[in-house]
Amino acid sequence: MKARLTQVAAIAFVLILAVGVWIAVDLNRPYKVDIREFDPDKVATLDTAMWRSYYSRDRIKLFTQLSDLLESEFRFPLWRRQRVALYAAKAAFVFKDGKTRADYEKALPDLKNFYNEIRDISSTDFDVDEAARLELEWWIVHRQRQQHAPGDLSKALADSAAVVYGVSADSLKEYGDLRAAAMDIRDNT
Repeated sequence: MKARLTQVAAIAFVLILAVGVWIAVDLNRPYKVDIREFDPDKVATLDTAMWRSYYSRDRIKLFTQLSDLLESEFRFPLWRRQRVALYAAKAAFVFKDGKTRADYEKALPDLKNFYNEIRDISSTDFDVDEAARLELEWWIVHRQRQQHAPGDLSKALADSAAVVYGVSADSLKEYGDLRAAAMDIRDNT
């Protein structure tokens, strides 16, 4: 009986060790992807689902959808995408609960962590601080649309994506216009 317990303990130890190594490798293994190559239809579907979860305050669903998005859009491995999804979900709900710009800016550290992780796997470099700042800025413009000129949200969306994808904001004008229009539809229904 004692030999059997020792054998079970040894197997359990090896399994735990193997999982630990898998997690460590997954979180730390260097690799690069071209973040500009993704399925836009799948990303749009996930983005729409995430809007629903955000507005219904379903943190768990938003987290799992973010994880799916990170796999689909950026090809993050399992454990790393959980960490990155946590940064994004935390930033989203810090912002959601905010009332002032100072409150909203409390989301910046998690947005910086989020974009730092994306930059680390991206085959093209980008300014993490600027990406986080512009992401937060479009969130603010969206929330405070009545205080902004028409077209500000569209421009903020294009500016944010342009920094991450290393293209001109002008080349993303249609993207910004369409995404802002989708937000208007969602906000007015």
